[in-house]
Amino acid sequence: MGLQIITVGGYSEIGRNCTLVKVDDEAIILDMGLHMDNYIAYTEEREELHSEKDMSADTLIKVRAVPNIYQIQDLWLKVKAVCISHAHLDHVGAVPFISNKFKADIHCTRYTAEVLGAILRDEKISLRNNIIPHPVNSKFRVSKKITVEFINMTHSIPQTVIIAVHTPYGVLVYANDFKLDNAPTLGEKPNYKRLKKLGEKGVKILILDSLYAATPMKTPSESIAREMLKDVLLGVDSKGKAIIITTFSSHIARLKTITELGKKLRRRIVFIGRSLFKYLSAAERAGIISFSKKTGFVRYGNKVKKFFKKIKHPEKYLFIVTGHQGEPGAVLPRMVYQHLYHFRKEDHVIFSCSIIPVEANIRNRGRLDTELKRKKIRLFTDVHVSGHAFREDHRDLIKMLKSKYIIPTHADVKRLRAMKELAIEIGYKPDKIKILKNGMQVSF
Repeated sequence: MGLQIITVGGYSEIGRNCTLVKVDDEAIILDMGLHMDNYIAYTEEREELHSEKDMSADTLIKVRAVPNIYQIQDLWLKVKAVCISHAHLDHVGAVPFISNKFKADIHCTRYTAEVLGAILRDEKISLRNNIIPHPVNSKFRVSKKITVEFINMTHSIPQTVIIAVHTPYGVLVYANDFKLDNAPTLGEKPNYKRLKKLGEKGVKILILDSLYAATPMKTPSESIAREMLKDVLLGVDSKGKAIIITTFSSHIARLKTITELGKKLRRRIVFIGRSLFKYLSAAERAGIISFSKKTGFVRYGNKVKKFFKKIKHPEKYLFIVTGHQGEPGAVLPRMVYQHLYHFRKEDHVIFSCSIIPVEANIRNRGRLDTELKRKKIRLFTDVHVSGHAFREDHRDLIKMLKSKYIIPTHADVKRLRAMKELAIEIGYKPDKIKILKNGMQVSF
């Protein structure tokens, strides 16, 4: 009895985020995400072998693509809710494959619900779980002893929330993926007032994203990325040249900036790629922003070649495409390797992203960049700021919430330890910071 945390996923790797919070005989799950590298490797291998994909929970657990929920099988019937912090796939992407194991509603913001609905349609999956959207900065009861609060937070995707779990034994705050952006280009600033109030009342446990706990700076605002893009798009002469730009499909604020700057260039703006259509359509359905009246879309991969063949004056366009990590099946790599588009000398290719530092991405981007340079284009890379908190953001949030215990998450052991070092630097005793691995249980 009491308050217990079970680390289902995200405590031994980056991704597969999933945490069970048990309050006496009731429980909730926070996030249900994919391990993107393992998921992509498995699905691509099936395609290469021309083999039917087995997307069952058991198979995806075996290949370590989704959290191993069999670690908590004895608690399945006690789970009263699944609460999702935001719509990135390493936090919501496993829901279609494993949430049916639980007789529990899925709670999230409206944008996350729209993205999840699009994934379910793509995968042709039906859930027995109800998907219940909530406004940001709202509170709702999920059981007799558990009330959940969604607190507005900035990140690189709309309607990200910090989740506060109110229990008879104290408040648990789940801050997994966030940044403290005081000048966001879409949406509101973090709800500092509410976070500080929680800190004043006393937080028992803080589960904290530790991905960049070792980076000694504050994360730059998204408004900085806007200025970087403005400098490249408006400050560099592109007359007579095509502009091709790629970024994260889920980064709606970034796509908004690119669209606005493209209009200032008086260019026709076209989004090309299925994932761009998915996330932008979700943003429109959620009432966050409208792109469709200002831009064009090429949704399906088999239409990309036909589209480019029809373009007589590419220098009048700004093409926003998928493929920022060099993924072989995405639009920009196909433009290069399958010759879907005829690059001209000094066309502009802009990567408004960083390389996610895993082996496959580093390899794919290295090859793609080399091929682009051979085509004599002008290459602009890293026109980007992170959506994740750096060390000084972590420091500010820890001091704001004044939590009794800290559990670092969403990182490998080296980064988890960096978070522990920061907490000790702030004044925490080592026994108040819990470095855990997947499958561990800690009681409070």
